[in-house]
Amino acid sequence: MHNGKARAFTNIALIKYWGKKDQQLILPMNNSLSLTLDAFYTETSVSFSKDYSHDTFYLDDQLQNEKATQKISHFLDLARKQAGVFEHAIVRSQNFVPTAAGLASSASGLAALAGACNVALGLNLTTKNLSRLARRGSGSACRSVYGGFVEWEKGNSDQTSYASPVASHHWEDDLAMIFILINDKTKDVSSRNGMQRTVDTSLYYNDWLKAANIDIEKARTAIANQDFQALGEVTEANCLKMHATTLAANPPFTYWTPDSLKAMNKVQAMRQAGQNCYFTMDAGPNVKVLCPKKDSETVYRELQKDFPSHQLIMAHAGKGIETLEMEVAK
Repeated sequence: MHNGKARAFTNIALIKYWGKKDQQLILPMNNSLSLTLDAFYTETSVSFSKDYSHDTFYLDDQLQNEKATQKISHFLDLARKQAGVFEHAIVRSQNFVPTAAGLASSASGLAALAGACNVALGLNLTTKNLSRLARRGSGSACRSVYGGFVEWEKGNSDQTSYASPVASHHWEDDLAMIFILINDKTKDVSSRNGMQRTVDTSLYYNDWLKAANIDIEKARTAIANQDFQALGEVTEANCLKMHATTLAANPPFTYWTPDSLKAMNKVQAMRQAGQNCYFTMDAGPNVKVLCPKKDSETVYRELQKDFPSHQLIMAHAGKGIETLEMEVAK
């Protein structure tokens, strides 16, 4: 039996990944840049054995259906092929995310699975190659291999598309991100389908790509200069441009809800009142508020005036992937 276990933290893109140029290899249309956070993470263990007749997948102690297991099996096949090991596996994944928060865990989940496979199968991958492997499970997972600021180089092949840390002299330790949890309902349009519909039909998509290339340069410069205002401005503008592409898709769609707009308006009103904060949103209704750590308690208290405490979660910069010890069954 081959065992491995790893922990990976979620990341939030400040410059978004929106659109694939290769569905199979999960190669993105543009570079993206994220911040790994400490508040949400996934721990995943994997055991390969010749005694197992099929792959089994447990998520939060619940046996998963065939469709969910199939996605995991497809990923395990990539790792098995690399290792020359063709045993079936039991995968146990635990999401340490507030219950019903409606937060995407695919980035931390697939990064943790990649890390667990790396250990169990003795792949001895470099972090770059671990990032490449994680990408094949979920695009954004390639960024969760690292802590702090991370850039995913889009590349043009399996070999050239991977994430790397962005040098910041630990400036991320001076930042905070407050999550405003809007709802946990299943999205009408999944991220994957929404992304593809936008690439195929949105009138604004080519302009999005041009803008994203400029935005990532601005974000890199802001991080190098430790310029919070510049980073906040480009983060918020990039998010709004991404969401604009969905309104110009055919048929049009949006991930915003009335409470998403309420949260965005609140952040902009706080900024006009002199508070240093900016928002971002992924392909879902939740709003994330970026602010300096020293101001985070003030920002949190101000948000509490409009949103109950159970909808607010404070996060700070998180670490890269970690290998864990497997518990030995007694």
